[in-house]
Amino acid sequence: MKISDLFTRTLLIASLGLALITQVFCQSNRPDRFIKVYLPGGKEITAELAVTPAERARGLMLREKLEADQGMLFVFEEEDLYSFWMKNTLIPLDIIWLNSHQQIVHIEKNVPPCLREPCPSYTPRQPALYVLELKAGEAEANNLQLYQRVSFILPEWVKKKISRRG
Repeated sequence: MKISDLFTRTLLIASLGLALITQVFCQSNRPDRFIKVYLPGGKEITAELAVTPAERARGLMLREKLEADQGMLFVFEEEDLYSFWMKNTLIPLDIIWLNSHQQIVHIEKNVPPCLREPCPSYTPRQPALYVLELKAGEAEANNLQLYQRVSFILPEWVKKKISRRG
């Protein structure tokens, strides 16, 4: 067998293995990676889930628009003081931190994109388990206040992923 044939086969096997690992461990192709989130006044938001460290790090970076009924829900393994920044984020956002009871514990309104480094960080005053990012202005438009409850049900795959790590 020639070295080039061996290299080609090895590359093919490695590629297939990587594809399999991606399918098993990456949830981005799941149909239930979006959930309904209900704001205290009843408004329904379709939120994309950010569960893995890579998904949370990417967040809404490089998105050119976000509709008023869309958002992203970041899910963490335990409550903590999670800081967010707007590096590579192209649109202004409202950032809402929620505790384990889905109560609002901190709100940053109309957070602008970071145009140059160093980018400021936004940190809640109380620990949070979830962070909801919405189009800028939605917190005010929906009169979101501290300790109001936001409602959502996480899919089973998210609960299992969190319980394995947390």
